[in-house]
Amino acid sequence: MSEWLTRRRVAARQWWASLNALSSDAVLYALAALFSLGIGISSTANAQWHWGFLTVGPYALAAFLAAVSFKLSARYETMVRVGLLSLVVVGAVLVPLAMEVHWRTEQPTRGFAQPEVPVIERAATDMVKFGSPYQSYWRNGHLVNPVPHIPSYESFFPYFPLMSVFGLPHAEAKGTSPLSDARVVMTMMTLITGGVALFLLRATRRQKIRVVQFLVALPTGALFLATGGDDMPILALSLLGVVALQRRANNVAGITLGLAAAMKLTAWPLALGALLVARDADDRTAWRRIAAWVVGIVAVTVLPFAASSPFAFLSNVVAFPLGLAHVASPAASPLPGHLLTDLWAPIGHLLTPLTLFVGGYFATRYTRCHWPLNLSQLLTMMAVFSTVLICAASATRVGYVIYPLNFALWARICAEVPEPARELAGVS
Repeated sequence: MSEWLTRRRVAARQWWASLNALSSDAVLYALAALFSLGIGISSTANAQWHWGFLTVGPYALAAFLAAVSFKLSARYETMVRVGLLSLVVVGAVLVPLAMEVHWRTEQPTRGFAQPEVPVIERAATDMVKFGSPYQSYWRNGHLVNPVPHIPSYESFFPYFPLMSVFGLPHAEAKGTSPLSDARVVMTMMTLITGGVALFLLRATRRQKIRVVQFLVALPTGALFLATGGDDMPILALSLLGVVALQRRANNVAGITLGLAAAMKLTAWPLALGALLVARDADDRTAWRRIAAWVVGIVAVTVLPFAASSPFAFLSNVVAFPLGLAHVASPAASPLPGHLLTDLWAPIGHLLTPLTLFVGGYFATRYTRCHWPLNLSQLLTMMAVFSTVLICAASATRVGYVIYPLNFALWARICAEVPEPARELAGVS
């Protein structure tokens, strides 16, 4: 059986490698159209199934146009790919985002946004009114400061304080302007940061188009941007951090990875891993500079809130994501970790620490065997580690697969680009 699977995998890789750029685009857009149709039919969340039906057409059209254009000469290939990419970004990101934001403004209780969107906006409002986004927590058998008329889990803010900046326009406008929707701010942040990273990325045009497809255009990005993806700014900052590491611009890498780490815990593995591969223009280790920026940014943006209300901070950022806040998290995809937790609840408290311990052991062994690590090897390790963690966590979402998918793509690109590069060494 394993031999058969190996042959199938090798055959699939050879088939994929044999496709030209437009043919591979046609395959990806066709798969995206099928995914959109599946989401439209199967999802019970208003924001998701509306996005699904809205985007079937653009993806199918792009797949058709790419398929009939596959014989174009290389001279026109890039122009056609960029045109199709623009079509998909408009049809699968910008138009659905605009419509869902408008519908939410007209019908605020109909769920035209994922729960993280109002959570971030309320956190920003609490920041403006009370000076802290951590107002709700479980104590003495009841939920303190619950937000009325919503599920209990939406009262929690399971991010670091800097994430609330995406809700500040909503807090200032008091929700009266569609442009103040947190998704609009997060999408702008993702597009701007991703655009800068793409401009600086040392890669071929074909590789850069593929990066944009996975980050923004395909459902790996478009679904989350349109419905409420707080992970998208994290991924865009992570990409910029990777590009800075590739170019050995260590100040830029430290700042971008520090900002991501100051927003969400999902950015921490890459921020810590960057310490292993950071090099300066003279090929000397530069982990101290990266560490100084990351620790400094996280400390300045997190410690004041953690010190002012430590119990509320820990309840929101640590206890709630781990299922220890007496409130069930909505992140409950039917992955192995969640299924095991359903069978025997106490195992849910052990799975994540155990996975981190075992994963750390194997990551250490891999690092020792391949020392000094290069950027491609680090990203490959991050892709594997994040996949295992997603599957083993007791409360997680299938959507987190966007992290290993992007890491794996970036790893491949970095492996194909020679190192080192000194263009930005002056700012490192």
